[in-house]
Amino acid sequence: MTENKAAAATPRGLRMIVALAGRRNAGKSSLVNAITGQEVAIVSEQAGTTTDAVAKPYELLPLGPVTFYDTAGLDDTGELGGQRAAASRKVLYRSDMVLMVVGEDGLTAEDKRIATEIKKLGIPLLAVFNKADKVPLRKEDADWCRGEGLEYIRVSAKNGENIAELKEKIVQTAPDEFKKDRPLAGDLINAGETAVLVVPIDLEAPKGRLILPQVQVLREILDKDAIAVTVKEERLADVLNNLKQKPALVITDSQVVQKVAEIVPEEIPLTTFSTLFARNKGDLPLMVKGAEKIDDLRDGDKVLIAEACSHHVQPDDIGKVKIPRWMEQYTGKKIAFDFCAGHDFPENLEEYALVVHCGACMLNRTEVMRRIRECAARGVPVTNYGVAISKLQGVLPRIIKVFYLLV
Repeated sequence: MTENKAAAATPRGLRMIVALAGRRNAGKSSLVNAITGQEVAIVSEQAGTTTDAVAKPYELLPLGPVTFYDTAGLDDTGELGGQRAAASRKVLYRSDMVLMVVGEDGLTAEDKRIATEIKKLGIPLLAVFNKADKVPLRKEDADWCRGEGLEYIRVSAKNGENIAELKEKIVQTAPDEFKKDRPLAGDLINAGETAVLVVPIDLEAPKGRLILPQVQVLREILDKDAIAVTVKEERLADVLNNLKQKPALVITDSQVVQKVAEIVPEEIPLTTFSTLFARNKGDLPLMVKGAEKIDDLRDGDKVLIAEACSHHVQPDDIGKVKIPRWMEQYTGKKIAFDFCAGHDFPENLEEYALVVHCGACMLNRTEVMRRIRECAARGVPVTNYGVAISKLQGVLPRIIKVFYLLV
């Protein structure tokens, strides 16, 4: 498998997102082509050639899989141009890093405004002065970058000048979380120990394969030279009875957590796949706090069920059927449930008493944290499926206990 095919095969939630932003005709598309070594973006002297964001997976060693987004110019004009610029900003907001591409005119007031806007979001930013084959880097531009504490580099997408150095700077400027792995379950188990993974096979289980969270946890356990035993909930008691030594950890799908908790002895640590993802990609204490808000729900309160991606709804859909049913049974209240899927929350987010987010297996940590921060900024508690389900099933203290044993 070539390095670009490997990057494309990597799940979206594990890739670093790098967006190229800037004014029209700054050479963003040419730069994507130069970095990846492929003609993936249309290049033209005519301003505004790029309309929709173009994604290109790429293996940027030693960092790993990256997706570069070539976006439309943020200075695009007219009704349609304004929509393209707005779409570009949405890509920026969910990026892990931004390359601000500056054309032959040098830094303009618009470029500086863009840089200030991105820095306020807390997203790592690198200024790339393109078209070095045409114009030198202006002293006042370099001085402004230094004064703002902004990393910068001069390149030419046309003749390849400093493209290798640009890749090195991207690696250096990348967020720390992409330079070191955040554990899912690897810190909860040691080499030679056994972890039991409880995996229900129901209507939502994909045909012929496991879902991504189960695969990722299984791989991490194997990487630790530990032993993984995978079983359906109906056979869990048999597995526990047949093991010569008790397992160091049991990890279950949230939908059967109550049944599993009744089977697994108290002295064996127990958690859920979704809780592991809440810790790995988000803020577990905050999501536990959000789940506790379920106790405060009143008749008529609105709860938003948010998913990262769309899927065909099954009769026993976890988000649209089971969680609403369990929540009304638990609270005894009549609650109004709304549902959304995709990158953005509804404009009326403040109207909700609680947001219950999916496990976010298809998102990376940056986007999960962006959503968490948006909820916090708008005064709305947030939790995720697994944490909420454990709360509703009365087992949340036990499910999170294993993490406090690490302290």
